[in-house]
Amino acid sequence: MSAVMTERPAAIGETEWEARVKLAASYRMVARLGMDDLIYNHISLRVPGHDDQFLINPYGLLFSEITASSLVKIDTEGRKIADSPHDVNVAAFVIHAAIHRSRHDAACVLHTHSDASVAVSGQEKGLLPLSQFAMRFYGRQGFHDYEGVAIDMDEQARLVADLAGHPVMLMRNHGILTVGRSPGEAFMLLYYFERAAKIQLAMQAAAPAAGPLVLPTHEVCEKAARQFWELQGDILIPGEREWPALMRDLDRHDPSYRT
Repeated sequence: MSAVMTERPAAIGETEWEARVKLAASYRMVARLGMDDLIYNHISLRVPGHDDQFLINPYGLLFSEITASSLVKIDTEGRKIADSPHDVNVAAFVIHAAIHRSRHDAACVLHTHSDASVAVSGQEKGLLPLSQFAMRFYGRQGFHDYEGVAIDMDEQARLVADLAGHPVMLMRNHGILTVGRSPGEAFMLLYYFERAAKIQLAMQAAAPAAGPLVLPTHEVCEKAARQFWELQGDILIPGEREWPALMRDLDRHDPSYRT
């Protein structure tokens, strides 16, 4: 892969540009793992130093096309803050503006229609504690019932209420939403949830022949969840270890997201 020029545009400050690069990288990583959905789905990142502004993908571009400079900057009322030839998906604004306004810790909000997560969103209990991947989310997943395409402003209040303080929410029959303090954290939560969901579906498919599924006790599941969220042992915030390695790998294959 040839070198890619990454000179920061004069109109964008250094801190915002760094945020744009990380957000663009998260789009590319989702695409590389096949968890995108053509031009749909969205990942947003609060503009550093501006609680009422966030960056989001231009409607009409594939995740694999997103670059730091192509991201659209809007406020939580849906107004563009900087000139852009692109529009923003209405559903993206409805969902992401609601979460950014209500959760100070939700610097990054990620929403996809990844296959396994959609599949378990239609199951009554959502993600089950069937694997270590799933333990991180034990008792820490919200549920939002399907109301149609999320273009009605009055749905925002219900989205916020259903997400509450959870790091992840299954949008029934629709998709998954993760929130993180960084693009790395939001991405890794998606990655681990999707892995857990795939394992769950595989176990359920094999169950009739293999026998009943085995679930650890509540006490063990809660212990494991606390180990993850209380950062016990050598556990770090999701993305702290993985993200730099993923960025290096992305740079080796296609650093064009930095433009």
